[in-house]
Amino acid sequence: MKTLQITMDEKLLAKLDADEETRRDGRSAVLRRAVADYLSRRRRITIAGAYRKTYANKAGLAGEFGHWEDEGVWPSE
Repeated sequence: MKTLQITMDEKLLAKLDADEETRRDGRSAVLRRAVADYLSRRRRITIAGAYRKTYANKAGLAGEFGHWEDEGVWPSE
């Protein structure tokens, strides 16, 4: 692991230090989890944005794959 130095508002730091999870696991562990959660959320937002961009066009991928819907055959009951 790499040691780093950060600047934090004193009131926010006091709230962090007062938290039960921080007292139990330590600041570093809590901040690592917070950063991991943040990066995970950002990745989901990026992926969702890519989907929105891809499917924003009313045709979506129909121009490229539209003819495939005629290839599928549903089994008769």
